[in-house]
Amino acid sequence: MLALEMTWNPIKGIDLGIFTLHFYSVMWIVAFLLGFTIIKRIYKNENQTNESLDSLFIYSVIGIMLGARLGHVIFYQSELISEDFFSIFLPFKFKGGFEFTGFQGLASHGAAIGMIISMYLYNKKVLKKTVLWVLDRVVVPVALGAVFVRLGNFINSEIIGKITDSSFGVRFIQDQYNKYEVVKITGIKNVKEAYTALGNDPKYAEYLENVPYRHPAQLYEAGSYIFVFLILMYFYWKTKKREQQGFLFGLFLVLLWTVRFFVEFVKEAQVEGREDYVSFMNTGQLLSIPFILIGLYFMFVYKPKTKLS
Repeated sequence: MLALEMTWNPIKGIDLGIFTLHFYSVMWIVAFLLGFTIIKRIYKNENQTNESLDSLFIYSVIGIMLGARLGHVIFYQSELISEDFFSIFLPFKFKGGFEFTGFQGLASHGAAIGMIISMYLYNKKVLKKTVLWVLDRVVVPVALGAVFVRLGNFINSEIIGKITDSSFGVRFIQDQYNKYEVVKITGIKNVKEAYTALGNDPKYAEYLENVPYRHPAQLYEAGSYIFVFLILMYFYWKTKKREQQGFLFGLFLVLLWTVRFFVEFVKEAQVEGREDYVSFMNTGQLLSIPFILIGLYFMFVYKPKTKLS
């Protein structure tokens, strides 16, 4: 018998009439707002101006969001380039009928690359220190932001885990049955009401039993990223490692992508057919390795050519 016996079938947003405010989007907003609060404290400690802080926020939002979206398309859904190009940059899908979808399909590897590029541009145009100085400080709030992004994935029943009989199993109804299937099964045209009926009405018990228990991989990652954030906070505030250029950035890369590498073992492959993309590794694991190696380099090998005053 499963200790949790959890069936996950939440509403995904608040209907505002004109559009639905998805909780996944809210999690991104929370991530950026909390991140801004943390970096504001760090910048105050570093005697940086409010103007440079405001610019940092703008560069971060654009770089991370654009990188995350393009990363998803390049690494996981390249067919969008030829099949539904404008959906890459707009919160709508056009193929198969016009539909507001919100910004879906965001890859953390792409977000990391976008963050690095945007911080390089930010430093060159605004701060004029070194890009590593910026990255050593930005990664602290980014680690906390990753927690809320994964909570958003859990709410959306996406990036689910493999089937399990462990005591941590969760049944993701909305992953098992899409909105068209649940309407067909229940005969209820309102999708929200159809999902509610499927989860609660005994006459649909047979369909509910067909939903397997899976690892809540999103929660595994979110919980692990809390520790990544706390470790980075400790090294920034309680040690002098923040003065070693590249160390905190490297530590962030090693910790976060090591977590990602191991959690991938209990995740369903995000692209069908890539379960063992190279040897025993899927796409997410393969993309994590370079980040870990780069992190180790900045932690233990890198020597800055110039010291900051």
